[in-house]
Amino acid sequence: MFRKIAKYMLLALSCVIGGCGQPDKQSGFNIVIILADDLGYGDLACYGSELNETPEIDALAERGILFTDFHSNGPVCSPTRAALITGKYQQKSGIEGVVHAVHYRHEGLDQGAFTIADHLKEKGYTTGIIGKWHLGYDTAYSPLNFGFDYFKGFVSGNIDYHSHLDGTGVHDWYLGKKEIREEGYTTDLITEDAVAFIERNRDEPFFLYLAHEAPHFPFQDREDEAIRIEGRPLSGIGVTPHVKTTYKNMIKALDEGVGMVMQTLSKYQLLQNTLVFFVSDNGALEIGSNEPLRGHKGSLWEGAHRVPAIAYWEGKIAPGVNNELLMTMDIFPTIAALTGDNQAGKEDLDGIDFSASLFGTQSDPNNQVERTVFYRFKDQKSARKGAWKLLVQDDSTYLFNLDTDLAEKFNVLNDNDSVAGVLNMDLVDWENEIEQYPVITE
Repeated sequence: MFRKIAKYMLLALSCVIGGCGQPDKQSGFNIVIILADDLGYGDLACYGSELNETPEIDALAERGILFTDFHSNGPVCSPTRAALITGKYQQKSGIEGVVHAVHYRHEGLDQGAFTIADHLKEKGYTTGIIGKWHLGYDTAYSPLNFGFDYFKGFVSGNIDYHSHLDGTGVHDWYLGKKEIREEGYTTDLITEDAVAFIERNRDEPFFLYLAHEAPHFPFQDREDEAIRIEGRPLSGIGVTPHVKTTYKNMIKALDEGVGMVMQTLSKYQLLQNTLVFFVSDNGALEIGSNEPLRGHKGSLWEGAHRVPAIAYWEGKIAPGVNNELLMTMDIFPTIAALTGDNQAGKEDLDGIDFSASLFGTQSDPNNQVERTVFYRFKDQKSARKGAWKLLVQDDSTYLFNLDTDLAEKFNVLNDNDSVAGVLNMDLVDWENEIEQYPVITE
């Protein structure tokens, strides 16, 4: 893995000749955020995978910035999505766990939340989300009520890739607030509509939040039949003797979709005027790869929330590797700063602006913000500052130095009481701060 990352570091000088540099603020550039679902840190070739071939995403990494210490805000789907669009810890908009169809069909994101789409609409952008929402099922929680002009996709945590039934057997495919019927493989439908959105809006600034389902279960590729069929009992999540091959094919379809989006931007000469950010919403399940990290989705080990992330902007972002501690909630304030509004409208954000790290200065420690970041999910909680990570779970407390122990094998708590004490106090203060917010905690 690290040999491949070193290759991208060698490419960093190429943009000096090409004249990369930070764009003028309020320049009306386009923004495309591509969010993969349950894609692990080790699931892409550019992050070291020897199983999956991902040439389109790898091309973004070669020509852009590959992040090695980027983290989803949560170890499961809904919290990260809430943090992404609000720029805040997810608890502040009412979501700490998964918005399950069974228990939370009439609950969702705080309806007063100010989102990245709200901000960009104020800046004159056409805003769209295509794919997975997972922040509320009822139409009261539709993306159209949170700053998005356009929505096509599904509102639950996952759907059958062919029949489009959710985990409770309910058909889940929408255009705006209206349920529609559309045949096709979910990954391809999302890609096709993303291409159409770009074509429709190519002449004016647009924001596209492209939220793929892949490679989340049910594990199905293009050639499979539906697992969930209306009128029949639900039949699992697609675990077959060939599931590893299926998973590989699902990532391949995702990669091909990224390629089609980039080809469309190129076709309409939009690459030099479009910021593309690719990231996963959390780590992989056991079927995927989070190597060399420990743990999987749903835990607070690094494998659950340290995720692949890539930033690309032709002629603006120099190729390279970024090792800064960053999180999903940092995307909103970064885009807000680039569009000329450091306050992001009227909100105080928890995320930081990392735009200085995007434009030729990503290796300068002086441009990196040292801060403590926090996690809480079910009976687990964590605090991270610099190399140090405090983890509390299962009535046990761990302290890791991630600079020397990325795989979290060695608990050094007994030798670093003072470090652990400071992180614990910070964690207590943070928990006290978020206690005022009622949250979904499944």
